[in-house]
Amino acid sequence: MPPGAARLACGVTPLLAGTPWALNGALAAGLATCAALGELGALPSAAAAAAAVTAGHGLMLATALCWAEPAGRGDARRDAFTAVGLIALGAAAAGVHPSGGVVYLVIPVWLGRLVATGRLTGLGLATRVSPRVVALGAGLGAFLGAHMLLTASLTYGYQPLERGVLPAMRALAYDAGVQVVATECFFRGALFDRMQRRWSFAAACALSTAGTVARYLVDPLLPQAVEMIAGTIFYTGVLAIGNAWLFWRFGTLIPGLVASLTVFVAYRMLPVE
Repeated sequence: MPPGAARLACGVTPLLAGTPWALNGALAAGLATCAALGELGALPSAAAAAAAVTAGHGLMLATALCWAEPAGRGDARRDAFTAVGLIALGAAAAGVHPSGGVVYLVIPVWLGRLVATGRLTGLGLATRVSPRVVALGAGLGAFLGAHMLLTASLTYGYQPLERGVLPAMRALAYDAGVQVVATECFFRGALFDRMQRRWSFAAACALSTAGTVARYLVDPLLPQAVEMIAGTIFYTGVLAIGNAWLFWRFGTLIPGLVASLTVFVAYRMLPVE
């Protein structure tokens, strides 16, 4: 058994133990309310979008943080509320100004402080990671990103950065600040981790990958052009499988985060909405 898998399989926790049900319920209720108001024209579209980002990513990141400490310690709950607050702040700033999304970058800085104190080891986030392992993640992301750009160029005639560098950088602030972090923390660091303790790697990987692909398909802030849907399914699926293996093999979330961010650097170069 790989060292990472041995560490991850050292204990079995009830699958939903530590879930912040009250917080998640409040997020879902808030999202439903904002969606209804938006349909009635009583809420600006920017506010509805901010609510969707806050609810979706808040639910994933808050749950992951609480699952890292399934006993429900007070600091885990406090961290969950802090995460939702920071996501809401970033979403509001992005709605006010196109460059406001830079506020999202506060989130990984804050998480870095938690990592430094050893509070996120339950998510596979530790202060020391082998450079070789990080390089594996970067290599996976670079390969998928390059393949994506080449395929888009040859198939659809897309040229990287046709819309300029600034729009891509604004979108990457969202990716680096919240969407990659929340997705990997929940689907790999929390969900895959718990499932692989009960079932085989293949079963845990398949379920977490399906969830990841579905999550990206419904994200309103990711490119939604028709020709990109198949690409989204393929690339996010392969990326999720690769990230699950890296997490299972080495017991750390870092290479998966690096791989995902590298892929999205390429993704944001494409001139699609």
